[in-house]
Amino acid sequence: MFRRRLTLSLCFLAGVAIVQGIGAVLAIGIARDQVERGRVASDIRTGFVELSASKQRLRTWVAQRQQGAGADPMVREALQQDMRDILARLDGLSVRAAQQGGGAETQADQARRRDAVSVLVRSVAELEQAVDAAEPLAPGADALQAWQALSAVFDRSQGRDLRQLIDDSLGREAAAVERERQAADRTLAWMRQLWLAMAATLAILAAAAAVHFARALRRPLDHLSEGAQALQRGDLTHRIPLAGVDEFSAVAVSMNAMAAELEQHRAREAQARHRLEEEVALRTAELQQALDALQGADARRRRLFADISHELRTPTTAIRGEAEVTLRGADRPADEYKAALRRIVDTSTQLGHVINDLLAMARTDMESLALAREPLALEPLVSDVVGQASAMADAQGVVLYIEPPSAAAESPRVSGDAQRLRQILLILLDNAVRYSHAGGRVAVSVSAIPEVRECRVRVRDEGIGIDPDELVQVFDRHFRGRAARRQRPEGSGLGLPIAQALAQSHGGRIEVVSGQQGAAGRTTVATLCLPMLPPAADHLSRSPNGRAAA
Repeated sequence: MFRRRLTLSLCFLAGVAIVQGIGAVLAIGIARDQVERGRVASDIRTGFVELSASKQRLRTWVAQRQQGAGADPMVREALQQDMRDILARLDGLSVRAAQQGGGAETQADQARRRDAVSVLVRSVAELEQAVDAAEPLAPGADALQAWQALSAVFDRSQGRDLRQLIDDSLGREAAAVERERQAADRTLAWMRQLWLAMAATLAILAAAAAVHFARALRRPLDHLSEGAQALQRGDLTHRIPLAGVDEFSAVAVSMNAMAAELEQHRAREAQARHRLEEEVALRTAELQQALDALQGADARRRRLFADISHELRTPTTAIRGEAEVTLRGADRPADEYKAALRRIVDTSTQLGHVINDLLAMARTDMESLALAREPLALEPLVSDVVGQASAMADAQGVVLYIEPPSAAAESPRVSGDAQRLRQILLILLDNAVRYSHAGGRVAVSVSAIPEVRECRVRVRDEGIGIDPDELVQVFDRHFRGRAARRQRPEGSGLGLPIAQALAQSHGGRIEVVSGQQGAAGRTTVATLCLPMLPPAADHLSRSPNGRAAA
């Protein structure tokens, strides 16, 4: 059985790895002990060096004391305390080194180390007594004799030469450091060799196991792979030719049974999926139609309400302004009242047309509005619209006037719907008046450009202006510039888009430029451009409604 052989092989390899790990841990422990002994020996050597330096500084202090050079007692006490601390540290390190153990050579070094520390402790005690008793030399005292006596106290104790004792201790500790370093290096080298040997053994055993199992697993794995690839391709008739009692044979039997059952399920699934796809396609088409209809209805509803709000505001404002101007002040002649009422009737008629247009727009786009085209003279039409908007301008405190045409210029003629053109001009005039400052001026001019066969109606104001970065968006539905929102927060942003759509339905366009600073504000010019009719044999009469007479 492949499972048993694989388990035994893996357990054997794991055992070899564990043995290698145990050996590595032991070797690391030995190397750590050796490094620790070397570190202790190095610390002891450093202690002896520091002790020798402190003694030398204390000797200097005593010499200054004897010479009366102002030796500070605090310096003496600090040096004596340093020597006591160093000896205490050396004693602790000696005990620690003894606890670490070692060979016969190490034990002999430990005995000599303890003896040296003991001698130094007693010598420091004797030295403290001598130093405390040091006084400045009396006049005429023998300085050489005093220095020799001082040197005897510092250099000898208990019949032993302290300088030689410290030198021997330094050499002994240096030798101990070197000895422990070499021992640690030997241990690490042995550990490296052990690891290499164990790694080579593991590699050889793993390679042998890999070769064995590769040969044993190749044939059943190839058969299983072929069966899996056949299932992946959808060939459910393929059967794996393995027979036996091992694990791969059991897998082959299971895969063959699964393929047979999948083949049956596939046939049933194909039938069910076909029926489901037909039903889903039918329902999806119905839902998409319903969604499209709903979205279209919602969009038309929103646009209708927005357009109604905008389009009804301008005529009603004109009617109210006309009535307020007429009722303002003293009584007027009947002709003026009749003229005002006539303009109110005209505006009301226009309002009715707008309502009809909005109802039509609820069913179709603006571009599909029907146009009653006829030849028109622009100047009478513009004059009539300016008169209609004058009441609105008066209510805003804005001067609205028509610039006189050139004396030699002939009245431009266009083919268009008078009602639609009135609507365009009223939108332009409404914007110019609303966004002008009180006391501002709005000028209207009519011109013909024969070179391009075009008629142009320019509406110029010096109001709040339009920022350059906003000019490209003025014809977007519901867009309003920053200055416009500050001036008239209640606007809807539909006037220019509607006017542009009506102009395009006449084959023309509206152009807007702004930015030049004028006397009363920033100059903004809205230009209605329309195709000009070719010259006719008959002359057009300038009737009040702008229609050409035959």
